[in-house]
Amino acid sequence: MELKEVAPGVALVQGEGLAIAGVQDALDLIATANWQLNAQRIAIAKEQIDGRFFVLSSGLAGEVLQKFVNYGAKLAIYGDFSGYTSKPLRDFIYESNNGRDVFFAGTEAQAVERLTQL
Repeated sequence: MELKEVAPGVALVQGEGLAIAGVQDALDLIATANWQLNAQRIAIAKEQIDGRFFVLSSGLAGEVLQKFVNYGAKLAIYGDFSGYTSKPLRDFIYESNNGRDVFFAGTEAQAVERLTQL
């Protein structure tokens, strides 16, 4: 995993494989973005997050996102979410997009744009 600054204070996660497979990975990502790039806003592809994140009953999403909120970091997850049929997940995505901490976007460019507006 690599981080690239794509706008002032905004980091983009690059590379292959999972960047977030658990809570410790999220903490490491927040710390690395802040330390390397002085970035508190992070954009990441949904493929770089463990699939359990998108099964809300697993609790992973809640644990990971709580870390972002606790440390004042913002997260934008981008990709195609149309394949998810879970009503709770769809509701969660909708509510998140109306908040100020976590966003879901269709493309990398949309994710970065949303983060730069904060």
